[in-house]
Amino acid sequence: MREDLRDKHIVFFDGECGVCNFWVQWILEKDKKDEFLFASLQSDFGQKFLAERGLETQQFNTLYLWKPQQYYLIKSKAVLKITDILGGIYKLLSLAGKIFPTFFGNAIYDLISKNRMKLASQKCFLPDAHQKKKFIEV
Repeated sequence: MREDLRDKHIVFFDGECGVCNFWVQWILEKDKKDEFLFASLQSDFGQKFLAERGLETQQFNTLYLWKPQQYYLIKSKAVLKITDILGGIYKLLSLAGKIFPTFFGNAIYDLISKNRMKLASQKCFLPDAHQKKKFIEV
């Protein structure tokens, strides 16, 4: 494993989804502590991540958050951990998420995921030079 990945949280997302790309941009803007890197699930890196864990490699409707050699989280647990890591006011969302059971958070996540292609335009995100460094592979 690349040494520079060990201390980062890697967000795996659907590279062809407008909603997913919106949230990647949102995390990029809020990531003041430089905690996150990104890779699309369709990329070689994303496909390797999925295959090594016996996860579905052709369905891209789930967000994964991976801390190498520690854990990976999916769906609402991943979203809540991201808000926790971002800290500040976003940590409140993480705390609020602990009130509701995981199945409830995942039900909301699945509803949004199922309709994500209708919710946002499929516009192309063009990261600036600093943001490009945060992408492992798209």
